[in-house]
Amino acid sequence: MISLDQLRDLELSALTDQARVWANISNRAYASRERVTEEIATGLTDTQKSEASVAAVIRLGRLSNNYQYIHTECGLVAASLNGLSQELEPLQRKLLNALEDAEQAGFEVNADGSVRYPAVSLGDSHPPGDTVSGNSNLFSAAVGSAAALTTQNPNALIAQGIADAIASALSQATEIDEQYAKALHRLKAAEGLDVTDSTWADVSGDAAAVHGAADDVLKDNIPTDQSQTKRKEWWDSLSDEERVEYLAVYPDVIGNLDGIPAAARDEANRLFLPQLMGKLEAQGDEASLTKLDGLQKIDEQLRAGGRPPMFLLGVGDEGNGRAIISYGNPDTSRNVSAYVPGLSTQLDGGFADGTVKRAKDTAIGAREIDPSSASIIWLGYDAPLGADVATRDDAQRGAPAYQSFMSGLATTHENKDLHLTAIGHSYGSLTVGTASQQGSGMPDVDDYILLGSPGVGVDHAEDMGVGKQHVFVGAADNDLVTKAPSKGSVVGGFVGGTIGFFTGGPPGAVVGAGVGADLGDLGDDDNWFGKDPASEEFGATRFRTEDGPNAFTHFTLEAHSNYFNPEKDQMSADSIANIVAGNPEGITPEARR
Repeated sequence: MISLDQLRDLELSALTDQARVWANISNRAYASRERVTEEIATGLTDTQKSEASVAAVIRLGRLSNNYQYIHTECGLVAASLNGLSQELEPLQRKLLNALEDAEQAGFEVNADGSVRYPAVSLGDSHPPGDTVSGNSNLFSAAVGSAAALTTQNPNALIAQGIADAIASALSQATEIDEQYAKALHRLKAAEGLDVTDSTWADVSGDAAAVHGAADDVLKDNIPTDQSQTKRKEWWDSLSDEERVEYLAVYPDVIGNLDGIPAAARDEANRLFLPQLMGKLEAQGDEASLTKLDGLQKIDEQLRAGGRPPMFLLGVGDEGNGRAIISYGNPDTSRNVSAYVPGLSTQLDGGFADGTVKRAKDTAIGAREIDPSSASIIWLGYDAPLGADVATRDDAQRGAPAYQSFMSGLATTHENKDLHLTAIGHSYGSLTVGTASQQGSGMPDVDDYILLGSPGVGVDHAEDMGVGKQHVFVGAADNDLVTKAPSKGSVVGGFVGGTIGFFTGGPPGAVVGAGVGADLGDLGDDDNWFGKDPASEEFGATRFRTEDGPNAFTHFTLEAHSNYFNPEKDQMSADSIANIVAGNPEGITPEARR
């Protein structure tokens, strides 16, 4: 229990001074990490090709990891001390105000916080003085006030109020002190520092403890509920030291906040990544280990580097996992695309090894046409994994997040001539189409590319908010998803088949089902989620793709997955690259269905 003397005499400036000391250590560790990673290791890799240089780079990687650990832990200590100071300040002020009130009233305050008030003379009545103890909860305080009234001494009620204020301040200060003490006790390294996966699991717990103790005092300053423009203005207003502090304490928030520049998001997520992997490994359940597999492979790719450079714009373990990766800097590239994957996509090894490569292939192709191009894979939602692919639910939940992300890209872009392309593959095309219809839509998007689409939720290309000449469709002839029957066709076939069966037996059922299906979709240009994007009625520009293997003779759905792959469908990959690079004249057109 914090005593009256301790809270009264506490020098809050000493806490903030210590916080600055720890923040300075955190900042120096951050700078050292940057120098090791960006200057020494990179320079060695670029200039030396030998076993010794490889071994040196590995050792430098461990050193960088250690600096990152110091940066994070010391940043958490600084945040804790600052948070403790901020939360104790109003309680200390409350105590001092109560003591001042007691002095002005001529009351005596004891070391335990109880208050002695004097007797009074009220005509023939002489109510005695007494000592009252304070109560820290409302019910007890009400009982105490009622008891004070029965004394008929007006000083009793005043003294009770002062004692209650003192008790409340001390009680709250003690609770806060205990929370911070518990969090700070976690912030210690094992002897002989060796930063391992289990260490990062501890760091994740450390961060959670500090966030809980601090009641997110620092986080309250982050404009999470404001526009992307306001978020960028906030980030730009911070000093370098303040940014480093936020990166240490809230890398998960900064790294996933639309409106924060790409370089800062990448840095935040790289700092957060080992914490997240440590947390998932410690949890150890099947879902966590699945996500861990994906993150470990992404981490390997980030460490390997290469061209185009990778930017980690988002990462998380919510739902089926989150990962947003850009090949090329989207803030400095004139042409930027963001691709939304579809059915069965989740954060796992397959995503890291396969789905991510689609964005890389697009970036490489686009940069051959215009070097100022970047391509993004956006797994910022839960794509359907099973039967829910037949509903719009996942698309409707994911659309606002994609909408926000695209707006954030426009906000942080450093050039005025941004050319932004939204790409949706499979069920992801429905998510993109849904995003184009919500609220004000996506006014920053210049072009749409819809690949292997079962429908996008609108009937005409121009309904997506751009001219129909800016909506492009790839639909392989053997891609069954692009020929998903409409709901009307399914219902019509079922009704027709049922009637046919009762009127003509099995042969009648076959005929009835065919007739019913035709009547259910008279133009045969509807898909499950609306008009077929490759149809004449939809009105988009269709580009040529390879047919792909026949699903019925080859027992594969490979035709649905080849659009981005230059090795399996060069025509499609080239058209996608040309559109992304702002050169639609370079596509190979195909007649609409």
